[in-house]
Amino acid sequence: MNKQAVTAVANSVRALSVDQVQKAKSGHPGLPMGCAELGALLYGEIMNYNPENPKWINRDRFVLSAGHGSAFLYALLHVAGFGLTIEDLKGFRQLGTKTPGHPEYGWTDGVETTTGPLGAGFSNAVGMAIAEEMLAAKFNTEKRKLIDHYTYALSGDGCMMEGITSEAASLAGHLGLGKLIVFYDDNGITIEGKTDIAFTENVGDRYKAYGWQVLKGDAYDLDGILSLVAEAKAEKKKPSFIMLKSVIGKGSPNMAGTHKVHGAPLGEEEIKLTRKNLGIPENSDFYVFPEAYDYFKAKKAELKKKYDKWNDEYAAWRKENSDLALLWDKFMAGGGIAVDDSALPQYKIDESVATRVASGNALVSMCAAVPNLVGGSADLAPSNNTVVPDNGDFSKENRAGRSLHFGVREHAMGGVANGIILHGGLRSYCATFLVFADYMRPTLRLAAIMKIPSVFIFTHDSIYVGEDGPTHQAVEQIESLRVIPNLRMLRPGDPQETVVGWQMAMERADGPTAMAFTRQNLRTYEKADPDWKKSMRKGAYIVKDCAGKPDVVVLATGSEVNLALDALAHTTKKVRVVSVPSRELFEAQGKAYRDKLIPAGCRVVAAECGVSTGWMGYVASREDVLAIDVFGESGNYKDVAKKFGFTPENLAAIINK
Repeated sequence: MNKQAVTAVANSVRALSVDQVQKAKSGHPGLPMGCAELGALLYGEIMNYNPENPKWINRDRFVLSAGHGSAFLYALLHVAGFGLTIEDLKGFRQLGTKTPGHPEYGWTDGVETTTGPLGAGFSNAVGMAIAEEMLAAKFNTEKRKLIDHYTYALSGDGCMMEGITSEAASLAGHLGLGKLIVFYDDNGITIEGKTDIAFTENVGDRYKAYGWQVLKGDAYDLDGILSLVAEAKAEKKKPSFIMLKSVIGKGSPNMAGTHKVHGAPLGEEEIKLTRKNLGIPENSDFYVFPEAYDYFKAKKAELKKKYDKWNDEYAAWRKENSDLALLWDKFMAGGGIAVDDSALPQYKIDESVATRVASGNALVSMCAAVPNLVGGSADLAPSNNTVVPDNGDFSKENRAGRSLHFGVREHAMGGVANGIILHGGLRSYCATFLVFADYMRPTLRLAAIMKIPSVFIFTHDSIYVGEDGPTHQAVEQIESLRVIPNLRMLRPGDPQETVVGWQMAMERADGPTAMAFTRQNLRTYEKADPDWKKSMRKGAYIVKDCAGKPDVVVLATGSEVNLALDALAHTTKKVRVVSVPSRELFEAQGKAYRDKLIPAGCRVVAAECGVSTGWMGYVASREDVLAIDVFGESGNYKDVAKKFGFTPENLAAIINK
């Protein structure tokens, strides 16, 4: 190791970070300054990657879970040759630049995931480590290892306090993810001051209890850090947690070690003093030591040799394993996945099946058709109908398993599922009760921001849960998920729609899909639209029509489509029933399609076993919506439904007004 060059990189990172924040007049210089040596070692001595191919499948991943320290990552990506220029750094936190305030996936080469909500990156890193193990088990042979890399993450005190981190760490320890190495920036400072005002636990002991190897060192001992990483890599059966004692804002003569440097610019005078302290001319903005550039120029050549060697191995592996090579191509194709009807369950008209059961049947068939589809449930697989018998359970002993047992860890489950997709080569799903989507909202939102095709399965979708009562009866959740931009919310109305919903979820490549399914049986209904599967992909279609222009158009979702059909026996009006599995997709269609389903001048009635809020734009008044704007009650689901007016007679009374 060239310590002089590594130190030059570290001090360049400090200088670039404080200048980014100062020019933007906002940001977080404390972490970049405090962790600069670690960053220099990661990109200079520890990680295997190719800056000319940032998506190389066998690269080591680095996740900045403490995403507020984004200037740290951008500075490193610049000096390491990822194509981020000084001009890009000067645009830090400005509109339209490659250097947004927090790292954003798909925005900047070398950024593995969108981070900022503390702990989210940690959970993503766990998912990436799981994906590495799964792909290694699938494609590595005794002769050649195509998948053999590490996932590194940097977390701070804030990450350690967040519940999602604890959930994900517990799961990682249980699974023995030996290729996961997390660094803890242990500087004892948060925004409000020293961490001991709210955080006094023994973090190391906690991680030992989770089943991690816990190592401790000094954030400025270059040889010591490399030794700790070597020790971490030697432990094959446990993830490693490396606690590095650091000084927030190191290099700043007057602000280092204080909370003042956490989230604000140093100011011009302090920056000049800091530059002097680092051996940089005091008026040199965005200064990089020449030794830093030279170091990475040589490093780039070394990394290229490793990359070329891997490509030679890959070419030889393909010749030796033609069947595996075909499978590899399927796994790595990316994009949406089309699954033909013939590979999926079929349902006859009038066949009654709970949509959670129909979803489970579709999932089993989908896993057979899509070999890289993996996932699981938050300890609810039998209830969510996500048991896939032929997949095998992913565990310490069986890395080839495709079914994950997330335990009662909904928040981490969402982050891990996202991390699996972010790794590349796999598609993922996860499942829980709809009411617990509230525990997962941040990870749903991040999947939507990142435009990744995670699939979120939510069962027990309404007051029809019955005896479990209002704590488990979803009322506001569907509407709250609909308002997340780029999250596609589906509520299928019968088993056939459920199968198409799964096809839509797998066909999607530019964002996540959430699907809500019933506990109770729903009758498979005849569709008036002969091309209903295509129409459903527009969000809504005609299930039952009348002669001529309708008096009333009933918009219904999920279990209320059957309710609307049953209500027709209690009215003499001309009624059109429209199933709306995805209101957002329907609203995204052109006016011509919307007018075709809801002709001008027709009275509109909406029916959904949830809050009325989102339907008010379709109806003349609240009296035209069959909804529930209060919490449910415990009791037999039929009695509960009757109490809250979800009967054919009551819906017919609304239609007949």
